[in-house]
Amino acid sequence: MEHTLDLTHTWVGWGVLIIFVLGYILIATEEKWDMNKAKPALFIGTFSFMLIGVYYYVNSLDISPLHHQLKELIEEIAEIFFFLFVAMTYIESLIERGVFDALRYRLISRGYSYKKLFWITGSLAFWISPVADNLTTALILSTVLYTIDKTRTNFLVPGAINIVVAANAGGAWSPFGDITTLMAWTAGKGEIIDFLALFPASFLGWFLTAWLLGLFVPKGEPHFDVLTTPKGEIKKGGKVVIFLGFFTIFIAVFGHIVMHYPAMWGMMFGLSLLQLYAYYHKRKHKEQFNVFINMAKVENDTLLFFFGILSAVGALSFLGWLVYVVNLYDIVGDTVANIGVGFVSAIIDNVPVMAAILKADPQMGPDQWMLVTLTAGIGGSLISFGSAAGVGVMGRMRGIYTFNSHMKYGWAVLAGYVLSCAIWYVQFEMLGLY
Repeated sequence: MEHTLDLTHTWVGWGVLIIFVLGYILIATEEKWDMNKAKPALFIGTFSFMLIGVYYYVNSLDISPLHHQLKELIEEIAEIFFFLFVAMTYIESLIERGVFDALRYRLISRGYSYKKLFWITGSLAFWISPVADNLTTALILSTVLYTIDKTRTNFLVPGAINIVVAANAGGAWSPFGDITTLMAWTAGKGEIIDFLALFPASFLGWFLTAWLLGLFVPKGEPHFDVLTTPKGEIKKGGKVVIFLGFFTIFIAVFGHIVMHYPAMWGMMFGLSLLQLYAYYHKRKHKEQFNVFINMAKVENDTLLFFFGILSAVGALSFLGWLVYVVNLYDIVGDTVANIGVGFVSAIIDNVPVMAAILKADPQMGPDQWMLVTLTAGIGGSLISFGSAAGVGVMGRMRGIYTFNSHMKYGWAVLAGYVLSCAIWYVQFEMLGLY
């Protein structure tokens, strides 16, 4: 059932918008108030729909459209929620098996400088995310970064931003590297070759941001003493968990593309494989390997933040506020509007913004659809919680990678965003190379 009521200028429309803005301010200033971002996000998301329900009841409106919206929203949230949950469980299992400690030892024992480690983690994020998706990639590499040195914030913050930007940029030129690119691809807005044509804009935009951030990375190397530094070794079964992790990502992508399953279904199947292997490992090696214990270590605040923020955006969409985003096309034209989508997606969330644009279906050529795919994908990097990758890293590096620490270097991210858009214009509009 299609929802057609425009409730933006009713008391519930303005009320939900004000609640969203106030909640957004609390999320952005979580350090000042010492309040975890999940708390205001969960409140504004759930309370917004409670208010909408009251409005429908008071005005004796047909409640069916609201029920339909909630069911669709629950499905959307569940896909992301369980995808995140499995990815985090695998990461905690890898930590428990000593995989990241072993990787850390290898990196610092070779005498790599902070700057080289900065470039290694960023480069890996860019090249892995087109295959493994930006969220999983950012979670894994931020964990690697954090295990290298947990105290040098002047290394960790630029490194975390670099990973987030690289993961989002890497996902933008792959049809299944990001949720928004996947949405555009499955909607038939471009062929695989069209998405691959975004590589120059994605790569050079990230490279400029990384180069600017690299100027602030300290010189020297992480402390390493062969006698005092614990030699990280992968425990029994650790390599099997690594294989299962990559296999789980493959199954999730394969199932989504070939059988059109939600990506979380493949992830949950991968979780079942991990559980079965843990049971086999315990029986064979008589060693404790309990996946449920690893689940308990998952950052639940990150999961609840996603639930809240997607619910809040869903409420804004239901009331009609996201229509104004689409109206940009009639006012300023396709190119300017699509570039502006990047800034909007950083504030609101790229998934519902892209969904709103696809639903409105403005008449655009493949070049413009590739631009909005690019900007929606990399625009989330402009703010720390503007993308799934950023939210994941905030949870992984709590108290270090925050809204404020990200915005300190926001100008570097903006420079890369502008360059990506400029390269798109030269390549697609001036040269027609796509």
